[in-house]
This record gives sequence, structure tokens and C-alpha cells, in this order.
Amino acid sequence: MAAEIGTGLIAVGLTGLGAGMAEKDVGAAAVGAITEDQSLFGKAMIFMVLPETIVIFGLVIAILGIFVM
Repeated sequence: MAAEIGTGLIAVGLTGLGAGMAEKDVGAAAVGAITEDQSLFGKAMIFMVLPETIVIFGLVIAILGIFVM
């Protein structure tokens, strides 16, 4: 049981770390683009949401690791 929980924590932790690193770069670019042109707000928000899907995939893998293993 402890191995499955550790696997889940690693899966969510590493995907969270990766998403945070991606969000940092995308966020800086999005703020710069919105500063220059307000009409890019919608596109910038879509690009801000994309890295967060990585965390959702990590959560799915963690849940599968806990309940299927």
C-alpha cells in the first residue's frame, strides 16, 4: 500500500513541478502579449490553461496507480 501511495505522490509531484515550470514561461509571455495588444487575452488564457492539463494527467496516473496496482 505504501508503494502505491508513493507512486501516486511522485506522479502528481513531478507533473506539478513540470506544469509550474511551463506556467512560468507561458505566463510571462502572455502578460507581455496582453500588454501590447488587449485582444490577445482569450488566446493567452488558453495557453495558460494548457500546462495545467499535465497535472490532471498526473492525477489520473496516480489514481490508477493506487487503485489498479
